[in-house]
Amino acid sequence: SANLTECLAAMDTQGVSHALCAGVTLERHPGVLAIVEPHARLFASVGVHPEETGVREPSVDELVTLAAHPKVIAIGETGLDYYWHKDAPEWQRERFRVHIRAARACGKPLIVHNRDATADTLRVLRDEGAAEVGGVFHCFTGNQKEAEELLSFDNFVLGIGGVSTFKSSHLREDLPAVVPMNRIVLETDSPYMAPVPYRGKRNESAFVVEVLKTLAKAYNVSEEKFAEQTNKNVESVFHF
Repeated sequence: SANLTECLAAMDTQGVSHALCAGVTLERHPGVLAIVEPHARLFASVGVHPEETGVREPSVDELVTLAAHPKVIAIGETGLDYYWHKDAPEWQRERFRVHIRAARACGKPLIVHNRDATADTLRVLRDEGAAEVGGVFHCFTGNQKEAEELLSFDNFVLGIGGVSTFKSSHLREDLPAVVPMNRIVLETDSPYMAPVPYRGKRNESAFVVEVLKTLAKAYNVSEEKFAEQTNKNVESVFHF
């Protein structure tokens, strides 16, 4: 589409080399593949987001089959969301377990969503041996204690996005205090949470440069050095 062409051109302008389109339902997965297949720089994940209800439930076998596609480099977005689903979330935990088992079966990393559910997220990850495949704790906005708890899992990194640029964010102080640079990847969560100075607009991949600038300053290193390290982190987690 014209919009995709514009987004890719903006990525070129800002030096953003790759982007991942995260899966949220199985029903929409063919559409995600249609977006990424023609472009060498675009990749996908496959999964059912914990906020999604009334959709087809994944099985381990189906996720493994879909993840065999060369453009699919991760399982997710998966995890737990107790903000939107406070009542009897056992179905969420079971769905999360299915995704972790699929990730281990196909050897691909997880994209983990955790909202108001850190204790159970940690418990399920530990139960299912998720450190074997690793992945990203997507859209991390927690405190130092949560960061340390999450990074107790080997092979996982924190995904940091536009929230880090907000005036009210504590991430610029908390992350350098407890999170080494080799445990961070940069992300957008497009179309949501656009960084300053684009706050309130539709987010897009090129805007991740603003997150880079913010975090490089917070870590007191050059943008080039921070970009080099976070690119290595992406390659290490997603194996490409």
